[in-house]
Amino acid sequence: MADLNLATDPNSDSDATRVRILSEALPYIQKFRGRTVVVKYGGAAMKDGFLKADVIRDIVFMACVGIRPVVVHGGGPEINLWLEKLGIEPQFCDGLRVTDGPTMDVVEMVLVGRVNKELVTLINQAGGSAVGLCGKDGDLIIARPQDNKAVGFVGEVGHINAGLVKSLVDSGYIPIISSVASDDTGQAYNINADTVAGELAAALNAEKLILLTDTPGILQDYKNPDTLIPKLDIQQARQLITEGVVAGGMIPKVQCCVRSLAQGVRAAHILDGRVRHALLLEIFTDRGIGSMLVASDLGK
Repeated sequence: MADLNLATDPNSDSDATRVRILSEALPYIQKFRGRTVVVKYGGAAMKDGFLKADVIRDIVFMACVGIRPVVVHGGGPEINLWLEKLGIEPQFCDGLRVTDGPTMDVVEMVLVGRVNKELVTLINQAGGSAVGLCGKDGDLIIARPQDNKAVGFVGEVGHINAGLVKSLVDSGYIPIISSVASDDTGQAYNINADTVAGELAAALNAEKLILLTDTPGILQDYKNPDTLIPKLDIQQARQLITEGVVAGGMIPKVQCCVRSLAQGVRAAHILDGRVRHALLLEIFTDRGIGSMLVASDLGK
């Protein structure tokens, strides 16, 4: 999306281009106004300062034109930084962070106390009205332990109580949610942010689930970005997993998209967060970017 700061000359070519872009966005603004869009924010878009500024502006823009954004965030690199400062060696098992008691304390401190509040501050400074939450607030997320006990306090979503988020969205706020939650006994768990975003999108009956990643989307050949698969349905997505086309860290992302679609979310998107204004390019253009998953191939 072009920079919307108008130049002083009202007849300049740049002004005409900006007005044309805004005009062409009108059908999408009308289509999605009042609809909830859940964004999972992480990866390079969170680490790179310029990309972060773009994502913040995109989220505020969405809110200003009547879309109802809800943001779920990760924070792995920041967690690793603080573990290093505290002399705790990061450990991983089957792609998951092994989270013992001391590590869980750091995870909660970083995600809830630092990353979450930084995002809230940035969105408020950009003109939005953000409120920071974690899964513990209002029992938003009830966690349950994973079957793999080797990973420690890494949880799954047991239940979503979306009432608090709905109330905030209805009141014009942008909820910013970190994926730390408690089980029925009060034990804290670290839950994958993609999983939380997908389950929350379903609970909110969202129009879209958008995952910002460090890949162009789902690729037929993971080494060749020109093999992007722009659109697929649930059946095709499952087949790609079976065939090994979708592999590694992309499997849980695709699976959370499939689960959200099966529970009523209209569309799920896996976007390259390294592309400037990826959110606006997806929502407000015909072609969009990345890969879009739908329940069936009958439409967008």
